[in-house]
Amino acid sequence: METRPVNPGRTEGGRYGLPSLVLASTLAALLLAATPARAQRALLSTDVAADTARQTYGPHRRHFRHLYLAYMPVLGQPAGPGADLRPWSSAEMVLGLREKLRLTPVLAIGADARYVYLRYALAQHADKVLPDAALHHREALALHRGDLEGWARLRFGRQGNTVGRYLDVSGWGGWVAATAHHTEDEPNSARAKRVKTTETGLPYLRRWAYGAGARLGSQRLVLTARYRLSDTFRGPAAGLYPELPRWTVGLEIGVL
Repeated sequence: METRPVNPGRTEGGRYGLPSLVLASTLAALLLAATPARAQRALLSTDVAADTARQTYGPHRRHFRHLYLAYMPVLGQPAGPGADLRPWSSAEMVLGLREKLRLTPVLAIGADARYVYLRYALAQHADKVLPDAALHHREALALHRGDLEGWARLRFGRQGNTVGRYLDVSGWGGWVAATAHHTEDEPNSARAKRVKTTETGLPYLRRWAYGAGARLGSQRLVLTARYRLSDTFRGPAAGLYPELPRWTVGLEIGVL
């Protein structure tokens, strides 16, 4: 009877045994692990900003919009006697919306729409003529105005996605939607502490105003100055009353 040596890597039926299959599988796994996995490229490591839907919107991107508040005291005194103002009490209070379009990393243009409450607090002196010679405990002229403003911006300093530091120059125009003359007096009797009166629709105040302005800003804080080119009074009142101060200068806070 003839005996035949058996291959340890094969079974008698000609098939590979379990140890050979394990060895082959191990070698294949090692070869795959050594080959670069090109199909598993990390897409998010290339440019995250390119995958976002709002990549053009931001403080230093192409488009940006924000609200702002401002308090701007009237600077100086009228052009003649008879209409002296109380400083700091005479001021503009502003609520605005600003839209910016960036042209280059250092140049942008934009537009503002704002509501302005302008109050001229009148000092009470013997030579007072505005709007008449009557003296009161307190007196003021008030104007409610809607403005539109166009501006150009020069940005300087660091170029991150922030508002940064900048200088704006602008031109503006506005419509005076409402006017009022407020007075406050001490009563002649003990029935009240103060007597207040309000006259509205003042015919001697102009309904349209326009001027120029400038802003020096750093992030949310802005030093603002505006100069009114238009006159305050119209008709015969323009020759009767001295022109009121044209400058307002104050602080603006951006609501980002």
